[in-house]
Amino acid sequence: MLRPVELEIELFCLGMRIDPQSHAGEVGRRIARTRAGLGSGLEILIPSTRKDIWMNVPVLEPFAAKSPYLMTESAGKFYVVDERTDESYPVGIPPEPKWYSRLTSGGTEMSRIGVLQGNYLGIYVSNRCLYWALTPASACKFCTTGKNVGVAEESRKSVDDVVETAIAARDESGSVFTHFNTGYHYEDLDSKEKMHGLTQCKPYVSAVRQRVGGFIGVQAVPMPKHRWDQYDELIDAGCDHFSFCYEFEDPEFFASLCPGKEKTMGQKAFFDAMEYTSKKLGKGRVSGEIIAGIEPLEATKRGIDRIVNAGAFPTVCIFRPTIGSEMEHVNPPEPEAMKEVFAYLYEACKRGGIPIGILPIEVSLVVQPEEAADLVEQSFSTRLYSMKNRMLRQLARPYVAWKQRPATRSATA
Repeated sequence: MLRPVELEIELFCLGMRIDPQSHAGEVGRRIARTRAGLGSGLEILIPSTRKDIWMNVPVLEPFAAKSPYLMTESAGKFYVVDERTDESYPVGIPPEPKWYSRLTSGGTEMSRIGVLQGNYLGIYVSNRCLYWALTPASACKFCTTGKNVGVAEESRKSVDDVVETAIAARDESGSVFTHFNTGYHYEDLDSKEKMHGLTQCKPYVSAVRQRVGGFIGVQAVPMPKHRWDQYDELIDAGCDHFSFCYEFEDPEFFASLCPGKEKTMGQKAFFDAMEYTSKKLGKGRVSGEIIAGIEPLEATKRGIDRIVNAGAFPTVCIFRPTIGSEMEHVNPPEPEAMKEVFAYLYEACKRGGIPIGILPIEVSLVVQPEEAADLVEQSFSTRLYSMKNRMLRQLARPYVAWKQRPATRSATA
């Protein structure tokens, strides 16, 4: 039998078929092709003694149709069956939130404003990434943002609509983290239509901090160094976390697969901004995001070390050939290679003293570092690291409860 994290990695790499007799697609969350497209699968919960693992399983991509894994249903319970071995794994299917179909006061269905991916609310707040509009087209070759924004989700989202959606996610789905992301937008101080993505996030961050509460994250391409005051302003507005998607450590893969990022800023800009914000917010409160399964494994491992050395948290996505991207027909990586990557990720976080699993934020799009603990051999240092993280998790509870209160309520309490 596979351990829970091993099953998670296998499903990310091999996808899953759904038995036509199963009602998983009816009772579960709708499959939403929003933002970059990584959440375009079925949300499930894998039981684990450490904590249940949220994941978004590929089910629509062509490679998933050939998967040895089949979701079945028996007596109202769901199982993932490995048809190679006949081993069966019980899983949970989170129901679709009722608020998904509710309209905001502005008349927009809330699922077109934000979607749950795990227990966090993901919202794309700017207009379409300009890499899709450049000539020649310079979009990242694995991304589908330019095909989703304005189609599967609203291209313009009002602050009030975002706040109403975030309140519904908080009150009805227990969401404690609102994550804003944007594409590439250059700064033009004379035009509100051409603001940098980071600047566009500020009114949303401020409103959610004041009216909703919880933890708030922002993902945007790096600001030019002379505008780093914008990071300080976002922190003051209530941002708790910044993430930087530099995607690949190998310079040739970065240039080839992220032509817009290579042309407009280069890899170094991501790390300069990562190091600056890590010093501002503290170790482990900024993340560097990379994709595993395309570049050589040794390059991915170097990227993990580089992120940890910057004081940041490595977020490693297993390559997913999203439908509609230029790489939709590229095969995902082999599970055993990814198990090696995530074992290395756990050890790197341990070596760097990066706190993991402290906050009750569950992300279904990636294997979270604390989930990878079962991939490494237990040793004194591993047990000490686990104990330290458990203690920090306990100590963080009052802080988490305080952060969940809107700032206006905190100020008047």
